[in-house]
Amino acid sequence: MQRGLFITFEGIDGCGKSTQLNLAEKFLIKEGRDVLITREPGAKGLGEKLREILLNYDGNVSDKCESFLFLADRAQHIDEIVQPALNSGKIVLCDRYTDSTLAYQGWGRKQNIDEINMLNNIATGGLKPDLTFVFDVDIETSFKRVGKNKDRMESAGYDFHQRVRNGYLELAKQEPERIKVIDGTKSVNEISDEVIKNINILLKKS
Repeated sequence: MQRGLFITFEGIDGCGKSTQLNLAEKFLIKEGRDVLITREPGAKGLGEKLREILLNYDGNVSDKCESFLFLADRAQHIDEIVQPALNSGKIVLCDRYTDSTLAYQGWGRKQNIDEINMLNNIATGGLKPDLTFVFDVDIETSFKRVGKNKDRMESAGYDFHQRVRNGYLELAKQEPERIKVIDGTKSVNEISDEVIKNINILLKKS
């Protein structure tokens, strides 16, 4: 059986990635593809418990602890959900993955990028996405879309989120073949057209 495809959706909060993931799912199902949608943190099972801690715990969480909780969630997610789906030939659409940890904990929290890369590889067994979308919006747009009800990560402040945005753009420069940056301020339909165009290119290659 042919291995499935792994496509990830990234960007700062309020960038529109979840909307685009759902539109991509509808397109692929219409094309007759077998699709699984999932997310990080907080896929089904143990991940849901870890997501609650990561996003809503009201006490102090050290930067290193935060990173390891995200990595623990990822290890469980890959072993229990993503890898089995890929092995069965499914197209997996994932809301956040390793690039989020690099952008948020590496650039955002100013942790060592090389160490995070190493830990990501351990947690995932080296599994990389076939295609990644980064939906880029400015911080003002992000804050406006998120609104007043912010979780722990969303409440980190302007400078933090600017570093995260810069991190995503730097990652895209490093891996332009895998990571496609899309202007998240365009209309939903315009963005969806770009996403589907890139997915079709991937499908033709596979």
